[in-house]
Amino acid sequence: MNLDKKDQQLLTLLQNNARTAVSELATAVSLSDTPCLRRIKKLEASKVICGYHTAINPRSLGLNVLVYAFVRLSQNSVSAANIFEEQVEKLNHVLECSVISGSYDYLLKIIATDLESYESFVKHKLGSINCIANIESTVVLKQTFSKKQLPL
Repeated sequence: MNLDKKDQQLLTLLQNNARTAVSELATAVSLSDTPCLRRIKKLEASKVICGYHTAINPRSLGLNVLVYAFVRLSQNSVSAANIFEEQVEKLNHVLECSVISGSYDYLLKIIATDLESYESFVKHKLGSINCIANIESTVVLKQTFSKKQLPL
């Protein structure tokens, strides 16, 4: 989809605050309400906007540990990859799963209450997925920032 300047402005505003009223958005991009809402609906229909989410502070829920886990599968096959991806998607503590290049097959972003709960998660949940050959974990000591907004 070709995005013009007004579409880009709308996306920037919505990334900063998805709860901004259509009237405020319209004023900010010099449109009336109806054309502004039409543009937003078009962006949603074309999957440029793929959802609206609430940002929650993980620490407020007692989720104090962030870990990146590198996973190597026991075999490089479509069936092993499908099994792994289906199983890992069911694990609530896994926030992201990415296929990567290099000596590992996947990179997982995992959140936990503490290191003991992460260890238990690896032993009883993640480690129970049969097609995993190796897991290497990197614990985040301090997250300096996390951006949600895409550059437009």
